[in-house]
Amino acid sequence: MTIHHKPALHLMTSQTQPTYNAAEDKVVFEDVSKTYPQSGAAAGSTVAIKSLNIAIKTAEIVSILGPTGCGKSTAMNMIAGFEFPTQGRVLLDGKPILAPGPDRAVVFQQASLFPWLSVFENVVLGVKSRGISPDVYAGRAEQLLKAVKLSGFEKHYPYQLSGGMQQRVQIARALISEPEVLLMDEPFGALDSQTRLMMQELVLQLWTEFRPTIIFITHDVAEAVFVSDRILLMSSRPGRVKLDVSVDEPKPRSQDFLVSSSFVDLQASLLSALKEEVH
Repeated sequence: MTIHHKPALHLMTSQTQPTYNAAEDKVVFEDVSKTYPQSGAAAGSTVAIKSLNIAIKTAEIVSILGPTGCGKSTAMNMIAGFEFPTQGRVLLDGKPILAPGPDRAVVFQQASLFPWLSVFENVVLGVKSRGISPDVYAGRAEQLLKAVKLSGFEKHYPYQLSGGMQQRVQIARALISEPEVLLMDEPFGALDSQTRLMMQELVLQLWTEFRPTIIFITHDVAEAVFVSDRILLMSSRPGRVKLDVSVDEPKPRSQDFLVSSSFVDLQASLLSALKEEVH
């Protein structure tokens, strides 16, 4: 496990700009700022993100940590194409992101499944609505349901599933369009600790099989260390990258990693740095 530079974590400032590599980088933030106008008596503006510079490589798993309100979800929404920078550019494969697209899929904290549709129907809804033939998507859906350990539940409805199973349906639904970038916004925050760990292991297994670029938003430091190749720790608002940490543990990872000295040391360092940003 590598922490950039000396024992202290590598500190990035708003002036720190990573070196971009067009052949390797999937998602790039170039000097990105995002300001939200306020209305009413307190009219003004809120700067959510300021001078954000990030380069995320193809097939890399990157977790974004930070205090509430630091702009984690804003950054993810700009990659998804739901929001746009006030300043700077967000690039996908070297091109500005101008809208949502099937090359990016989002997994939210709540599964948001349609209760009147079966598991199989929920998984294929998006590709079906785009006019893709069942001959194309049916086999892929079965493959994904097997990958997320839901074979045999194709005809079940969401109310018949546990929270963890519903999230697995959502992940299968996200992967069926074969996205190049999988965006996960605190996807396991509502799950119990045992189920959450199982889902983290599942993410690593799915990455091994499908190799998407994964950008993972979480408040859980241990979760970030367990699933990530890199961890970006955001400062308090306006959000910037305070720390950029590499986790050099091979994937997929076992639960033995959770009790290793390298895991414990990195978790402690990140918790200390995060505490400095919580006011």
